[in-house]
Amino acid sequence: MRLLLALILAAALAGCGFHLRGANSSKLPYKTMHIALPETSEVNIWLQRYIKASGSTEIVSDPKTADAIFQQVNDSRQKIILSVNAQGAVSEYRLQLTYTFRLVNQKGQILVAPNEISLTRDISFSDSNILAKDLEEGLLWRDMNNDLVSQIMRRLSILKPKNPDQDDDEP
Repeated sequence: MRLLLALILAAALAGCGFHLRGANSSKLPYKTMHIALPETSEVNIWLQRYIKASGSTEIVSDPKTADAIFQQVNDSRQKIILSVNAQGAVSEYRLQLTYTFRLVNQKGQILVAPNEISLTRDISFSDSNILAKDLEEGLLWRDMNNDLVSQIMRRLSILKPKNPDQDDDEP
């Protein structure tokens, strides 16, 4: 009876098109891509991992051989005081990350217009736990980088690249 119920449930899930979001959900429409970021950049490292996991796009080191070139337009990271206590000491911070990127071809023509992603995280602060709060802040920045790259991959897989040879006025 349990086997029959499991088979019915599996068939229902397969029939409705359900699938887990994962590496295959972010197929990119490019055969080759160059990432124009420093090799040690966290965004570059995570982006390469995600692209390699998708399996549909090869990362090349020479931009002349790439179908698309990923370029960072802006990367702004700020730590802003969110609140203070009655004594005037900081009790909360807000971490803000604003990242803008675009894709161009070898000729520098825009394939995907600049896209901006903004992320924020709030963190409490205590003078008595400075080391722990520093560690927590580092983990939050790392989480924000991972979230950033996930959003970049989703946008790149959803956005249809425009034909740079076609004028904007043409249908």
